[in-house]
Amino acid sequence: MFGLLLNRRKLLSNPKKLGRWGERYSEKFLKRKGLKLLARNFSSRDGEIDLVMVDRDSSVVFIEVKTRANEQFDSAESAVNYSKKNKLVRTAKLFCRKYGIENRALRFDAVIVVVGESAKPQVRHYQNIY
Repeated sequence: MFGLLLNRRKLLSNPKKLGRWGERYSEKFLKRKGLKLLARNFSSRDGEIDLVMVDRDSSVVFIEVKTRANEQFDSAESAVNYSKKNKLVRTAKLFCRKYGIENRALRFDAVIVVVGESAKPQVRHYQNIY
């Protein structure tokens, strides 16, 4: 138990590691819901998409992951604002053109992971954010 607590402290002290950990945790969470991974961290000049997955209905899902140590000052949902959503859509369009999937049903989701100081991380999945 002490080792877990020590690792959690290291994770919480490094925002980059925390973000990458949250993306992996979200990916596992979504796979348990039946989604399949297409790509991680797709980047373009317009932005980055954390996860690109395919849902059971064959729609391509572009996922923004926000990981927070806690929500003491603000909710993680507030970081998925209008500007972030627009970047997500522009980057998704480039992804679709690059891989020839313009005619597929698309969806934009957000996954919020709040690690906290103890217990299991809290995960909130929002579908169709845009």
